[in-house]
Amino acid sequence: MKIGLIDIDGHNYPNLALMKLSAWHKAQGDEVEWWFGFSQYDRIYMSKVFTDIYTPDIPEPVNATEIIKGGTGYGLNNKLPDEIEHIYPDYSLYPKYTKDTAYGFLTRGCLRACQFCIVANKEGKQSIKVADLNEWWKGQKNIVLMDPNILACTQWEDLLQQLANSDAWVDINQGLDSRLLTIEKVQMLNQIKLKDVRFAWDNIKQSENVLRGLELYAKYGKLKERNRIVYVLTNFDTNMEEDLYRIYKLREMHYSPYVMIYNKPNAPKGIKKLQRWVNNKIIWRSCERFEYYKG
Repeated sequence: MKIGLIDIDGHNYPNLALMKLSAWHKAQGDEVEWWFGFSQYDRIYMSKVFTDIYTPDIPEPVNATEIIKGGTGYGLNNKLPDEIEHIYPDYSLYPKYTKDTAYGFLTRGCLRACQFCIVANKEGKQSIKVADLNEWWKGQKNIVLMDPNILACTQWEDLLQQLANSDAWVDINQGLDSRLLTIEKVQMLNQIKLKDVRFAWDNIKQSENVLRGLELYAKYGKLKERNRIVYVLTNFDTNMEEDLYRIYKLREMHYSPYVMIYNKPNAPKGIKKLQRWVNNKIIWRSCERFEYYKG
């Protein structure tokens, strides 16, 4: 078979599903390539992670016998078959981003079921181990872990130990749940080679539990202010006063906030200005109060 792949979101970040589909088809002896308009294909896979707000869809190609669409941008009920989900990815599809870097999940699902997040509806309201590290890592110097809530998994200790034992630089890119931190978990995180540690403070109503965890990491964690990042969700069930409270509190605690905007294309100008002030760290360090920022 001749297989064509289309990354609807663009080629600016590796699409893990397409890498696994490519690996599986190549193992069957099929020819796999990025879709080209002047070729004819037996099957085309169209993968889309983001909704139409961020990634407009494209017309279906006409040069294929069969077209299969997948990814959260097309819905929450499409999943890869197990034999494809657990195959070693074809990292050659994205050489710019996968040079000596492995991408994958050790767990899926999240107990939080936040209204702004699709994870619980798509993967379940429990964090469950789905793989060992050696399923998608073969000694690369860098690991990008995409788990939604690894600290909520009952096997967190084994999984974090696997990351520590790899001796690779690990990027846990989705943000850790600070509400689940314990001294033991912080000590385990200290064993992992992390350039940054990321947490999230999404819900103002959860402030007490979030702050307890952040205080615990500040006391026992080894990374310092610039490398202790906290995602701050805005434009969803908070007002500017509550947004500024979280941002100022994080500065006071020597954390580096990073503003995330829910439904950014339709967000108020003030929220976008807030994001520019906080996320540009040159401005953030030189201008201590939002009311002084003229940008």
